[in-house]
Amino acid sequence: MPDSATLKATAHVDSFARDNLPPREQWPEIDLTGVPELAAYPEWLNCAAELLDRQAEVHADPGLGALVDQLLVKSALGAILMARKAGQFVTGAAKCDAAVRSGQAVAVLHAHEAAPDGVRKLDQARRAVEYMDGPVIPAFKLFPEAELGLAIGGANVIHAAVLDGQAGRAAVRRIVALQEYREGPGNETDAAQAAKDDR
Repeated sequence: MPDSATLKATAHVDSFARDNLPPREQWPEIDLTGVPELAAYPEWLNCAAELLDRQAEVHADPGLGALVDQLLVKSALGAILMARKAGQFVTGAAKCDAAVRSGQAVAVLHAHEAAPDGVRKLDQARRAVEYMDGPVIPAFKLFPEAELGLAIGGANVIHAAVLDGQAGRAAVRRIVALQEYREGPGNETDAAQAAKDDR
């Protein structure tokens, strides 16, 4: 038997099977009409595509999107809890306003139930900081009041601010991930992008 190192590819076309087929008139007639599954196939078929590509097609579970959203929410709320324990999360409109204007805040959160007037006042504070060449502070409205309250131990949370620090920036990254999943990438602020890049 030749050594494997001496085996080389050639241009030879192996026609043994074709050369030894019986004449076409001796080929059997195959009637597939009684087998609908087989009769549905075309006369010519790409076997590799049918055996490999078709079998590899993935059909996602209809509930997968909701499950991913739940996991991202859980991750974000868990990070918020860690930021609160680290002293890098404050609640209440007055404390949020102070954190924004002092430059301590890296993000502002509004509950779904937040009144437009309260959101407007904190938006004014964020714009004032940016106008004075301060950082761009992103605002998010991703959670209902109950979820935010549960995350920090049961308190009612309408407005909150995430403060600068390792735990705070980790929380912002999780929050940005949730927003991107829901709304798609490309709409984030410079501050949100900076929080993602600070890894």
